[in-house]
Amino acid sequence: MNLISIQSHVAYGHVGNSAAVFALQRLGCEVWPVHTVQFSNHTGYAAWKGEVFAAAHISEVVDGIASLGVLSACDGVVSGYIGAVETGEAILAAVRKVKAANPNARYCCDPVIGNRARGEFVRPGITEFMRECAVPAADVVTPNHFELDRLAGRESRNLAAILSAVHAIHTRGPRAVLVTSVRSEATPADSVDIIASDASGRYLVRTPLLATPANGAGDLIAAVFFFHYLCSGSAADALAAATSSVFGVLRRTRDAGASEIVLIAAQDELAAPSKTFAPVKVGL
Repeated sequence: MNLISIQSHVAYGHVGNSAAVFALQRLGCEVWPVHTVQFSNHTGYAAWKGEVFAAAHISEVVDGIASLGVLSACDGVVSGYIGAVETGEAILAAVRKVKAANPNARYCCDPVIGNRARGEFVRPGITEFMRECAVPAADVVTPNHFELDRLAGRESRNLAAILSAVHAIHTRGPRAVLVTSVRSEATPADSVDIIASDASGRYLVRTPLLATPANGAGDLIAAVFFFHYLCSGSAADALAAATSSVFGVLRRTRDAGASEIVLIAAQDELAAPSKTFAPVKVGL
């Protein structure tokens, strides 16, 4: 499998492409990374150095790949955080270029907007771009619960409301939806839910809630879910595989007392998770 991953990149730590690329490679996927930024570290630290690349830079790199005549062998595109609407537009142009070369290629959009702890942390216009442009163009979307609510334009506190919001996303085009960090009224305080949905139904996995730094976990699970979904064609199977792997990485991170996810040390969890979770079908 060949995928283009258009995301941010950091030298220290594992977020964006620094999380997705190695994980996909460890699973046997050939990755063609396109970086939207090159930073020393993620911006959750007090300071960082580096450069945000212009949208034209992203287009130029993708055009360079296209000039090699290999886009017909590209199975999909995955994208994450974008710093400007222009960057998002360049990503969607890249998706169109890939799909023109290979109509069977798929696009996975991780619609990064924010989270419950920080609220929205993207620039003005990004949320609207994700809702109105990126989601309709995507085959797979992977919001967290907070982002699902922003995309659906409603608050969802119970499982029925969450599934209704997922359905609303499906009506805009995506065939598979993964919702991470789900906290419904039924979710125990010591647990977290993850929901996946496709034409076969809605599925839920519940894992223990780990007290550990999780920067990059969203980028990681989006990439791993997309890979397994392309391999299996099943949201349920992809949910089980991705959740099990990411839980294993996070558990190893907690046990190590690390401040960044220990992706390299815990890489065996990607291919052979030490603990597996079975999805439960929910809703209609």
